[in-house]
Amino acid sequence: MPEHDVRLQHLQVWLAEQLPLLFAERGWGPVPAAELTPASSDASFRRYFRWQSGARSLILMDAPPPQENCEPFVRIAALLASASVHVPQVLAANLEQGFLVLDDLGRQTYLEVIDEANADSLFADAIDALLAQQLLPMDADLPHYDEALLRRELQLFPEWYVQRHLQVEFKAEQQAAWQRISQLLIDSALAQPKVLVHRDFMPRNLMHSSPNPGVLDFQDAVYGPVTYDITCLFKDAFLSWPEARVQGWLQGYWERARAAGIPVQASLEDFLRASDLMGVQRHLKVIGIFARICHRDGKPKYLGDVPRFFAYIRAVLARRPELAELGELFASLAIEEGALA
Repeated sequence: MPEHDVRLQHLQVWLAEQLPLLFAERGWGPVPAAELTPASSDASFRRYFRWQSGARSLILMDAPPPQENCEPFVRIAALLASASVHVPQVLAANLEQGFLVLDDLGRQTYLEVIDEANADSLFADAIDALLAQQLLPMDADLPHYDEALLRRELQLFPEWYVQRHLQVEFKAEQQAAWQRISQLLIDSALAQPKVLVHRDFMPRNLMHSSPNPGVLDFQDAVYGPVTYDITCLFKDAFLSWPEARVQGWLQGYWERARAAGIPVQASLEDFLRASDLMGVQRHLKVIGIFARICHRDGKPKYLGDVPRFFAYIRAVLARRPELAELGELFASLAIEEGALA
């Protein structure tokens, strides 16, 4: 642990006050001596620690205000739990300081355990959780994926990847092309049926647990396009699958979603096209975010996965002629196949 980590010291003081209450409420007996170790960190300012004593373990979230806000996490956790989605239970909270105590959903993410042999089974469980989430009525106080949000996300690509990372300014014709591409992607997203969207439903945020999976990192949930989360699941930031297998999984989801009453597109072809265009919007956003994390936050490791997203986009460009202008824009920026970070 860092020697002068002031927030960690404050977290430990608060935790020492909360644990006796927590243990008493649950009949766990006296608070034992325990070890506190880093559990994980992510691309945001949030950090996680594991409190461990024998077989009992808890997760502590440190989400420093004003960069982070724990309130949406607490509220959306309760919403998802109401649909029997396996999310962390909030055992204690200090929203002002940005501290939470959560139950521990396990030590292994899908990303750590998934392979070619078990992927069908693990993804089937993930789709169960996703369908439960998507069946929730859209009556909670959540933002919507509107045109402004979709456009802000897309603008991360020219702002952070093109201008800041490549150090290139769009010429007038490139800017005009970008606006046409953006509008096509936004119009496709807005035309889709809406459901509750996690926004980062990928193997890194799914825990291998019982019941499976445990779902994390849902605090940015919105109401938005039905294809968003399922596309995210199979076109991950850190893991790629053969295109034919992804298409099969997408078809399987579409069939299950229709049977469950999820408002997916009526035809498989319309669903797959919507998924392709939704994926391109997300991939462009993520490329911009990874460049921002590098240049603003000093975390360059994420840029190593930028080529993966260009590969996802190029696979879509090959089968969606309506996106030809995006391929031409990449060529004009000298972003080649397997673009280097």
